[in-house]
Amino acid sequence: MSILNVEIKARCSKSEKIKAILENQNAEYKGIDHQVDTYFKAADGRLKLREGNIENTLIHYLRPNQAGPKQSQVSLYHLESDTTLKTVLSKAIGILTVVDKHRAIYFIDNVKFHVDVVKELGDFVEIEAIDKDGSIGQERLLEQCNFYLKLFEIDENDLIDRSYSDMIMEMG
Repeated sequence: MSILNVEIKARCSKSEKIKAILENQNAEYKGIDHQVDTYFKAADGRLKLREGNIENTLIHYLRPNQAGPKQSQVSLYHLESDTTLKTVLSKAIGILTVVDKHRAIYFIDNVKFHVDVVKELGDFVEIEAIDKDGSIGQERLLEQCNFYLKLFEIDENDLIDRSYSDMIMEMG
């Protein structure tokens, strides 16, 4: 399944406030997912295997490193929890890094929200406006991200331009 995403990632010092705003907006709360994302050495873009108690997915995506809203081309393969695929990919192309996080997951219509606590990195919020079938379009996705960026009062200085995996690897 190929999906168009526009997303924002930011450092977050007010997780509880953002969760309260989401509840006031009648967001659908999916729960807390302990996710371990294993990033593999992909020839193009990023390839990660997400293992969680809510989400288990092989994800390939192309996304520029830039602060603020950014477009992603995402391909997903949903799977049952199984270590076989991880073993095969590890042996075939090698592991780049691993990101361990606890993620509160919320939805409002086509917009997914993550309030994350990432091991070694701290607290973050992500806003993902998702177009699964091409019916929404990039412009509307961008409007949605900007709306929630303002609603959550996210400071421009808190915007993150890269993935958690990049940040973990920079720590060296």
